[in-house]
Amino acid sequence: MRILDEAFIPELPNYYRGKVRENYDLPNGQRIIIATDRLSAFDRIITCIPDKGHILTQTARYWFEETADICPNHVVAYPDPNVVVGKRLDILPVEIVVRGYLAGTTGTSLLTLYKKGGREMYGLSLPDGMKDNQILPQPVITPTSKAFDGGHDEPLTPADIITHKLLTQDQWDTVSRYALALFARGQEMAAKRGLILVDTKYEFGTDADGNIILADEIHTPDSSRYWMADSYGEAFSRGGRPQSFDKDFIRAWVVERCDPYKDDIPAIPAELIEETSSVYRRAYEMITGRIFQPDESGETVLARVRTNLAPYFTA
Repeated sequence: MRILDEAFIPELPNYYRGKVRENYDLPNGQRIIIATDRLSAFDRIITCIPDKGHILTQTARYWFEETADICPNHVVAYPDPNVVVGKRLDILPVEIVVRGYLAGTTGTSLLTLYKKGGREMYGLSLPDGMKDNQILPQPVITPTSKAFDGGHDEPLTPADIITHKLLTQDQWDTVSRYALALFARGQEMAAKRGLILVDTKYEFGTDADGNIILADEIHTPDSSRYWMADSYGEAFSRGGRPQSFDKDFIRAWVVERCDPYKDDIPAIPAELIEETSSVYRRAYEMITGRIFQPDESGETVLARVRTNLAPYFTA
């Protein structure tokens, strides 16, 4: 299998290795971001999924290009299918999550908090009697921050954000306007593909002039929840969950066999890896309406990436 498990390129400066991306900061204020095929779960890397980095980079590219009229983004160039060269930004300390439905499983999701009896959250008021996965009257922003409680995600209200000086009022107003407009565009375009964009997260930063810029990724199957539109009505009527791009085969397989936070992870079967890769390919094709074409140039994926990044090598 052709995979990109690591992307260390010594000719590039200022190397930083993230969980799934590897970064190089260039002297001109740009950053090279290489998406590997690593799959992160349980606070560790558990395997690699062929084409994952390529698919996520190109899915984000599709959305960056389709939303450039709404909000400036960090993209400068795409020298390789797994690589984006972007402006280096100061990332804002608030994660912006936009939700269109009462859904989710994390501790900060609207549905989780609602089921615990919460009705006032994120500066919002929700009525009694709502059902799992019910559409909200209008999309809402549910911001979180890792600035409190030792680094754990914490729900925030707009007032919290301003009071704690995480953002200025003008920054919050701008980010909110951008996020809701991006989500509206995403929902509109997803609907044409037979998909429901349920919720998503956005990351924003500021450039050297203080302008707010969209960073990271946008509307990918890793940063967003999608449902198949034709499965929603029946699933909602019976209180179930609509069909989605389920990429959690590997996580479920691991949990059944060990404590993934303490034990060694057993070898992942090849068929599970291929099944997950197939889900990513299908997601790309449904979201973009394009056929996925792997780039098999170069002896290896890393060799191809090195060749395409040669113009950025420093003396």
